[in-house]
Amino acid sequence: MAMALGKTQAVVIGRRALGESDRLVEFYTRGFGKLRGVAKAARRPRSRFGSALEPFTLGELVFFDTGRSELVRVDHFDIVHPFVALREHLEKLGRGAWMVECVARLSADRDPHDALFRLLVRALGALEASSRPTWVSVCFAVRAVELIGLRPRLDRCSSCGRLFPFSPVALDVTAGGLLCDRCRPDAAAIALSPSAVGTLKRLRELRWADVIRLPLALELQGEVVAVIEGMIERLAGQAPRSSRYLAQMRRGLSRVAEPAPPGRRR
Repeated sequence: MAMALGKTQAVVIGRRALGESDRLVEFYTRGFGKLRGVAKAARRPRSRFGSALEPFTLGELVFFDTGRSELVRVDHFDIVHPFVALREHLEKLGRGAWMVECVARLSADRDPHDALFRLLVRALGALEASSRPTWVSVCFAVRAVELIGLRPRLDRCSSCGRLFPFSPVALDVTAGGLLCDRCRPDAAAIALSPSAVGTLKRLRELRWADVIRLPLALELQGEVVAVIEGMIERLAGQAPRSSRYLAQMRRGLSRVAEPAPPGRRR
């Protein structure tokens, strides 16, 4: 049977063991969107894939597609940039996993989106170099949601049309944006401050290089992070698996940071 040959740049966004020696790999590709493929014998010690199929790796993907299955056969994946630093730093690892999970959950199979692919690669590079990994991941999520076409309205109440500012204010992504107190249906909407609304607007307007360096008070930054994480959870229908890892990591770091009781050494 004839098989179509495909070539494209791709980022590894997920993988798991398949059978005794194969690997099922999920890619986000430049030319084909989200794509799943089988890498034969990839888990063997002397596999020709080597370390190429590690999470976050950017590479040149060559695959065969029979057209009879959603899975393709991975032939080659040559590394362009491995993003090794993301896997060597716990917080960057968690934030990178959260970013690629956003892409995996919010994009459709085989639906190419060149701008989203370029944003993902740019954000992984920024995450690798940044001392603010949480903020980089949030900036990525805001832009990714916009590119996918899920842009929430921030200038007025999405239900009654009342112009912002108003208080209290909530964000309901299923309703399409902000809701005023008269139109907020239940606790499912995300409460946020007018300052957080203003910050979300700035995240849309600023250039990428400026937005990832945007100075914010810690309290406001924490609120914006919580709002965006809540928005992604509602759009995806459930909390990303990586969110649990991040929560556990934060709890562990907070315990380490706790002062020792008087008279007791750590």
